[in-house]
Amino acid sequence: MVSKNQIKLITSLQQKKFRQVHKLFIAEGAKVIEELLNSNFELHYLYQTELIFINVSQDKFEIISEQDLKKITALTTPNNCLALFKIPVSNVVFANDLTLVLDDIRDPGNLGTIIRLCDWFGIKQLVCSTQTVDIYNPKVIQATMGSISRVSISYQNLEDFLSKNTMPVYGTFMDGKNIYGEKLIEKSVLILGNEANGISPSIEKYVTNSIAIPRFGNLQITESLNVATATAIFLSEFKRKP
Repeated sequence: MVSKNQIKLITSLQQKKFRQVHKLFIAEGAKVIEELLNSNFELHYLYQTELIFINVSQDKFEIISEQDLKKITALTTPNNCLALFKIPVSNVVFANDLTLVLDDIRDPGNLGTIIRLCDWFGIKQLVCSTQTVDIYNPKVIQATMGSISRVSISYQNLEDFLSKNTMPVYGTFMDGKNIYGEKLIEKSVLILGNEANGISPSIEKYVTNSIAIPRFGNLQITESLNVATATAIFLSEFKRKP
């Protein structure tokens, strides 16, 4: 049975300030938890409604009822397992290969999908502005489907980071040059901006190459692409062209 103190701790981790205090984050679902167990993330404790992970030390898990799982889950429809993992010390990332930079991404689903895209396209380094949503938000963790264990992610002052960068900097804009006609340099920095406002003016000044995904629809009245969808297209082009 999950105690009141355990419930209080686990539910508090849905908020960033308590994740920072306890240095823990929530992961739910067998796929996500398995990926994290097989990575460098350290398990704090595991709750499961049936014996799913047989290799976890007995002092690190307990079998609970579905009713108890409902009390601690962050999901609308609970899965069959929930784990707490320790938040590792963040490593500072330096751009030396294709590096993705996110300027103020706010939607957890978008960030989780972008992390998964980085994993798919072999992007090892992701740099987030300090205003970008927390990668340990439960919705972000869920959307990564475990890819967070294979991408190096850091939160930095983007102006400081970009001022020290020596590689070309591509910025994504609605009025940029058609990406399908550009010669892309893979060893570079690629910046994507906020869902509503795009790249901020303070970051725009570091951009050396402005690129865009052209609209092909007859009316051409669609305002913009979802930032995660745009990320997939941009990364695909950078990897496709030598």
